[in-house]
Amino acid sequence: MPVFHAHIPKGRFTSEQKKAIGDALNQSLVQGLGIPEGDRFIIISEHGEDELFIDPTFMEMNRTANAMIISVMVGAHRPLSDKRALMAAMTRLLEEYAGISPDDVFISLVPVPNENFSFGKGVPQLAEGGPKW
Repeated sequence: MPVFHAHIPKGRFTSEQKKAIGDALNQSLVQGLGIPEGDRFIIISEHGEDELFIDPTFMEMNRTANAMIISVMVGAHRPLSDKRALMAAMTRLLEEYAGISPDDVFISLVPVPNENFSFGKGVPQLAEGGPKW
């Protein structure tokens, strides 16, 4: 159910690396939250240097030109322990799959009530109860 939107610097990643980013984000759900692999909803947008502004050292990070912002719409029912597990899995797998430094990954979790998701057909499939996972 989470939806990822990765804002990445334009021209920094190959097609294969972008696919690896998508794979890492999907696997972060599987490993961090126990969500089925088929729950894969990922957007990757490239932004030019005049469209993506990320401070290189804020919060004592050492960010490179590969720094990115990832927004994740996630069920509002998730406790802090799930959010921590997801963030840790995201940074670990992005480094493993695509060689992206954990310092280069800014994550923003956006809580969304389950009834606000439709997986298709205009039906809020989770409105009557939480997901099975």
